[in-house]
Amino acid sequence: MGLGLVIWTMLQVLSIHHHIALVDARPPPPLPSDRIFIASTHWNNERILRSHWNDAVVDLVKALGSENVFVSVLESGSWDDSKGALRELDTRLDRLGVRRNITLSDTTHQDEISAPPGRDGWIKTPRGQTELRRIPYLARLRNWTLQPLEDLAREGITFDKVLFLNDVVFTVDDVATLLDTNDGVYGAACSLDFSKPPLYYDTFALRDSHGDEHVMQTWPYFRSASSRRALINMEPVPVRSCWNGMVVMPAAPFISYPPLRFRAVPDSLSLSHLEGSECCLIHADNPLSQLHGVYLNPQVRVGYNSEAYAAVHPTRAWLSLQNLAVALWENRFLRWTTSSYFKMQVVRSRVMKWEKDHPQQQESGDFCLINEMQVLVANGWAHV
Repeated sequence: MGLGLVIWTMLQVLSIHHHIALVDARPPPPLPSDRIFIASTHWNNERILRSHWNDAVVDLVKALGSENVFVSVLESGSWDDSKGALRELDTRLDRLGVRRNITLSDTTHQDEISAPPGRDGWIKTPRGQTELRRIPYLARLRNWTLQPLEDLAREGITFDKVLFLNDVVFTVDDVATLLDTNDGVYGAACSLDFSKPPLYYDTFALRDSHGDEHVMQTWPYFRSASSRRALINMEPVPVRSCWNGMVVMPAAPFISYPPLRFRAVPDSLSLSHLEGSECCLIHADNPLSQLHGVYLNPQVRVGYNSEAYAAVHPTRAWLSLQNLAVALWENRFLRWTTSSYFKMQVVRSRVMKWEKDHPQQQESGDFCLINEMQVLVANGWAHV
């Protein structure tokens, strides 16, 4: 039996590796003729802006055609020279005739948390203080970048897709491949992101097709069979939620009425020591998530630094035969010996109690929630 398992594993690994090599050899798809609204927020990102991001945005604009693009960027109180880097981008985009709104804000985290507590987003924490929650703050910044989309729509200027870009290394081919996910039919399509490969980065937002968190932070990540099968086949992976560095979504929900917007869970629910990413909740709220699906595209991998990007390209170099064999069995072992049931029961019981206490409110994004409380602090954010 042991020899049979070894042979079976070897055959499976060779088949996967061969398929990965075939996928790697495919040329990237051409960019579609879609009109793209690019949205991005930045905080202390000078290094990546100057080394990669600005150049990549300019290359993308040239490839798409400046007449087909709007660039909306918000920088929020950085203490490095992110403002200077974005001024340089603004100058370059101006030369190309690109419509844009690049706003550089002097309001720092310290300014935000020093302001008199407002009605929304401020809660009494276990530290005995009234503090500003992190997620409502981030949702507000992301929503600010979407305001020009709504303003332009009132002028009769519309876009096909919204491309959300984190502070990542990416290429035009990455964007073309992402836009082509599932033949262009999706409620959202996301890349995979890496800061310290082989670990993927955005664990807060990624949920498999059953709504579960990853079973392992390395490939093949998922507990769900359908998500795992698609990943192994290098096909669009059905998920409940993802973000992971670069996301494309149809623009229509963002200019409908009421418009789709980023949000946090209500403050009254967060007091139950629950939090969910605004980048997960957007998928719970998006009507196109159910209609067209949310997909993670394993062919699109971005990095938060050049070393991380290089480490995951090409796929066959990143996922060696040995890595594949070990990872497949590690994933099986973890699926067989662990369960997400008890962790989710804690979340669901708190949500049910909250809904009972607040009969006029419901939380559709319960799969996004984790047993945490996060607040803004002067140098970033903290768990409390």
